[in-house]
Amino acid sequence: MTSMRPFLVAMLLLLGAAGARASDEVALQDGEWMSYRDAYKQMIRFEKYGKPKQLIQSHFQVVPKDRNSSLDGVRLTLAGPSAQLNLPLDPAGRAIFPFLKSAYDDNARLVLNRKANLFEMQQRVSIAPRADGTYEVADLRAACEQVLDYLRHVGKPAMQEKKCAGVRFSFARQGVDPAIRLRGAEHAPQLAVEEGSAFPGDAGPLFQTVSYRFADAAAKGQLVTQGTPVAIAAEFR
Repeated sequence: MTSMRPFLVAMLLLLGAAGARASDEVALQDGEWMSYRDAYKQMIRFEKYGKPKQLIQSHFQVVPKDRNSSLDGVRLTLAGPSAQLNLPLDPAGRAIFPFLKSAYDDNARLVLNRKANLFEMQQRVSIAPRADGTYEVADLRAACEQVLDYLRHVGKPAMQEKKCAGVRFSFARQGVDPAIRLRGAEHAPQLAVEEGSAFPGDAGPLFQTVSYRFADAAAKGQLVTQGTPVAIAAEFR
């Protein structure tokens, strides 16, 4: 019996290795992960972007492909030989992207705990929120232009002929008053509260949204928010 023990141990090791390979193959087939290097190359473009960007920000985002795929319970993890890091998602599915040389060298994975064919993983550029909740109209126009310029810079085909139309503020559906008032402008328009996604065209979670249209508004003044927005998106036409 003792002579069989090394043989059994070797067989167990081989079976374990085969199981690990099979698990990797399932992950590849199901697509539950994205290469960290691929995401890094996508995200580093914003860091190296040389044009004005002081009013905007970049995140890594997980977006449901349809309304039937919720972000509830979805977790994003950076996993590799030298790094294991949970990347918390905000209500709009955005995470702060970690720029780690070790993860790049290891070609670590960005792993979802869901089937990735139900989601998209992408860069999302949005307008930076202000802590005091007060936004100059001129700054919002400039921020929208900065988003548009960046999207053109990275080669988004649909953006080449687009123009800035306004901005969209998104707030939680419960427990937050989304009222926004325009201060310092005559004949201020009434800003309606609607239900929609944080970013135009997304199939992501629904929020209370308030859109401010540049064409219908004064060139000067301030937008004052009562609650803290989940996200501020540029809108184009």
